[in-house]
Amino acid sequence: MNKTFRISFSLKNTYRANSILYGLKQIPLIKRLLPDTLYRVRGLKIFANVVSALWEIAAAFLGKFLYFLILWAAASGLYGERAAAPVFLHIFVILTVIGSFVNTYLFNPTRDKYYALILLGMDAREYTLIHYWYAVLKLLAGFLLFGLFFGLGKGLSVWMCVLCALSGAGIKIFSAALSLARFRRTGKPVNENMLGRFQWILLFVLLAAAFGLPAAGLLIPEMICAVFMVLCTASGLISIRYVQRFDRYQEMCRGLLYQMLHQMDQIPQMVRQQSEKVISSDLGIQSSKQGFEYLNELFIKRHQKILWKSSKRIAAVCACILAAVTGLLYLRPEIKETVNRLLLTFLPYFVFIMYSINRGTGFTRVLFMNCDHSLLTYSFYKRPRFILKLFRIRLREIVKINLLPASVIGAGLTLLLFVSGGTDNPVHYLVLFVSILFMSIFFSVHYLTIYYLLQPYNAGTEVKSGTYALILWGTYLVCFLLMQVRLPTLLFGILTILFCGIYSAAACILVYRLAPRTFKLRP
Repeated sequence: MNKTFRISFSLKNTYRANSILYGLKQIPLIKRLLPDTLYRVRGLKIFANVVSALWEIAAAFLGKFLYFLILWAAASGLYGERAAAPVFLHIFVILTVIGSFVNTYLFNPTRDKYYALILLGMDAREYTLIHYWYAVLKLLAGFLLFGLFFGLGKGLSVWMCVLCALSGAGIKIFSAALSLARFRRTGKPVNENMLGRFQWILLFVLLAAAFGLPAAGLLIPEMICAVFMVLCTASGLISIRYVQRFDRYQEMCRGLLYQMLHQMDQIPQMVRQQSEKVISSDLGIQSSKQGFEYLNELFIKRHQKILWKSSKRIAAVCACILAAVTGLLYLRPEIKETVNRLLLTFLPYFVFIMYSINRGTGFTRVLFMNCDHSLLTYSFYKRPRFILKLFRIRLREIVKINLLPASVIGAGLTLLLFVSGGTDNPVHYLVLFVSILFMSIFFSVHYLTIYYLLQPYNAGTEVKSGTYALILWGTYLVCFLLMQVRLPTLLFGILTILFCGIYSAAACILVYRLAPRTFKLRP
């Protein structure tokens, strides 16, 4: 067992360290300083191993910290301090149920598992149980630490915070035992990365219940939450023996890993097939324009399904949500003051919302798959004036696509501000509406700019740019951190509008000067 533990974690650390070195080699400003034989440089390998160890520690606790931070923010920021403890427990219980089938720790096929079990032939039972109980212990430690920190701050007792940690681990063990029993009965391994239709429906229903019911004044009683958590803990303790004694891990792991490899082999073909499905085959599609405008108009018309359909759906969902909130204000006038206060101070929250619904990455992916991967083989396509001209045309189109849901959200928030009591300064209405539009424009410019400056795809439509992935991750992090900012809507809105204007001008300059060298096919 100890030997399996040492080898498996050494393998995982090596794989991660090599990935870190490869990522460094992809960063433009750093790769020139690194030797071609960087994988043999002792100092760099030590650095990568240190980063890998720090990453392991961060992975063990960062996710749990963010999980409880969301619970804390929802319990206090969205629903008021008076109901903080009951809302905290309500959301925790429902999210715990979601985690029991979305993230089991046992049925997640990964590359390091493939290397260990298939290539090195390690004992599947020992390997699986070591990593599973290690993940459960990390969950217990993180839930206990942050559960006490955030839970006590919301008025929960110590024993209730401890019960939260125990129940979180217990329900995962119970769910794992159920999945193992299902595998024994059917012979089909459960892949937690491939949820079925029923599981997706259940996921969205539970998320709506977790965050929507408190807004309507409906909460799971604290006593029922406590009983549920005790049952989860007890069921987990009972299930430990079944998980530990299960004797078909070899068969289960091989099934999962071969399934993963088959899917990876099929990805290029699946991508092409999916791409063909969303392209219109109407031979009557024409354009009266010329040059790049002709190319762009044909592209947009042939990709209406993937470009505009999702945008219209998002706009429709946003309209329904805003209409429901408006109706709720009339049904429960006592919450008008709270909603009004949120609208005048929580505009930074909408940066993350606009980031989430923006279609920039999808637009650039379709551009490459169905247009640029062929045209980039021609030298004229990479001339500076042609690049800038096509960049402006495409920017206009993606802005139009993203402005549809942004307009709905901006108009809806302006209406909510008026219905909830309004404001003495009419400029608030204008800034609230315009700032939402400019957020949408910013993300449209941002994604198209990094696509032109980094062009992350190779001929097989695989992302091969570590810098591109790093910028995407950094964008998410900044948007998430902005949710913690509390600034008056007027000030934040004006700053947003100014920043978007400056960023757009800088983006055009950078694309004109750098894209002729960076906008190319990756090997």
